[in-house]
Amino acid sequence: MLVGVISDTHGLLRPEAHVALAEAEHILHAGDVGNPDILTALAKIAPVTAIRGNVDTHGPCAALPATEAIELEEHLIYMLHSIHDLDIHPKAAGISVVISGHSHKPLIEHKDGVMYLNPGSAGPRRFRLPVSIALMTITKTEIAARIIELAV
Repeated sequence: MLVGVISDTHGLLRPEAHVALAEAEHILHAGDVGNPDILTALAKIAPVTAIRGNVDTHGPCAALPATEAIELEEHLIYMLHSIHDLDIHPKAAGISVVISGHSHKPLIEHKDGVMYLNPGSAGPRRFRLPVSIALMTITKTEIAARIIELAV
């Protein structure tokens, strides 16, 4: 299963992000959506699971959950906007992947048998950080992720 991971769109769904996610079978948005039309557009590609970020606390995206757990291909994936708010022990909870956003810095790292994935920001460029998304390939036996830097 190909899963697209996007975060920190801040009201901007770039055409390059739309193209990069075109083959996704599910899309995870890790907060700071900024405009619900983004989720509507992403849902035309694949089912979307989204959480709210700090810019979504008021307005139409405020109804999104702060965290979400979703099972894909028998792997439990936990989503929260800021990794600093993680208040569970992922390995003890049986989580395979923790997805976060907020920092705008793309990251894939493994700790204690858990993948930590931040796709970076797909919205307005912040400082000199890349504009990016991530793609995860998930099978019943493994998860592989890669950061896709968007040419903007």
